[in-house]
Amino acid sequence: MGMLGWVMMGLAIWHFTIFLPDRFWGGIVGAFVGSLVGAIVVGLIIYGVKVSALRVPGEKATDIAVVLYAIPGALIGIAAAYLEGIRRERGPRSARAATTTADPPGASRFGALQFRLIVALVWPRASLPP
Repeated sequence: MGMLGWVMMGLAIWHFTIFLPDRFWGGIVGAFVGSLVGAIVVGLIIYGVKVSALRVPGEKATDIAVVLYAIPGALIGIAAAYLEGIRRERGPRSARAATTTADPPGASRFGALQFRLIVALVWPRASLPP
């Protein structure tokens, strides 16, 4: 029953991620996984320290305090997914990335020419303005 309480608490806290910008690693699903994994792991650790054994509390051992053990873990899991998402969003910091140049002049025009060529091949009788 303790595991059910931890999962439900992680799920409840996860619902508040809609108020944050979507920069989570894996999107909202990444925040969901981070919340549940964090809630379960920290719940197990805190309960394990309390009873000196790493086990899931049963029905009689589960009370509101045991369920509240999941709150710090859910917050830590969500924060980890968010920070990893921000780190991956910034991209690699290498010398090559710093020296990359912008598109050459006329690149957008080249794309438009490709589009016209494809349209002309697919629809040969289509009238395209010059």
